Amino acid sequence: MNKHLLLSEAGEQPGTKHFSGNARKDHPGIYIPPPLIYVAFFFLSVLMQKILPLHFIGGTTLAKVLGLIFISLYICLFLPALQNFIASKNTLVTIKPASALQTTGIYAITRNPMYLSLIMLYTGVAMFKGNWYTLLLLPLLIGIVQLSVIRKEEKYLQRAFGEDYVRYRSKVRRWI
Repeated sequence: MNKHLLLSEAGEQPGTKHFSGNARKDHPGIYIPPPLIYVAFFFLSVLMQKILPLHFIGGTTLAKVLGLIFISLYICLFLPALQNFIASKNTLVTIKPASALQTTGIYAITRNPMYLSLIMLYTGVAMFKGNWYTLLLLPLLIGIVQLSVIRKEEKYLQRAFGEDYVRYRSKVRRWI
C-alpha cells in the first residue's frame, strides 16, 4: 500500500482509500467548477441558435423520447456517483484535496461518471431544446473537459494516491 494511504475507516464504503499527511494540501487545481463549463457551452449554443438558426427535430416525439433517455442516463450515472462521494465523505469541490479514491460502485465501470452524466444531461436538454449547435459543440466540450479538467484531476490523483490510482486507472476506462 502507498505510504500516503490508509484503509477506509469502519462504517465507510468498502474499496475506498483515504490518504493522510502532506498530500492533503495538494488539489487538482481546477478553479472553474466543471458543471459551469457545460452550462457555458449550452448558453453559447443558445446564442448561436439566435444569431444563425438551424432547424432541428426539437419538439418531435422522437426528440422528446431521446431527451428522456439521455436524462435518465444522467440520473443513473450521477446519483450513484454522488452516493459514493457522500458515503466516503469526499469533496466535490475541485480546489479541495480528495479524501478518498473512489473505486467501487459506478466508479468500477467508469472513472468519470459525473462528467459522463453531465454529457448525458447536456445532450438530453439539447434534444428538448431542439438546438443543433448544442450537439455540434459537444465534441469541443468533451475535449475541453478532458484537457482542462480530467487530465489535471488524473495527475493529482496519481500524486495523491500513487500506485493505487495507477492500478485503478489500468483497470477502469476514463469514460465507458
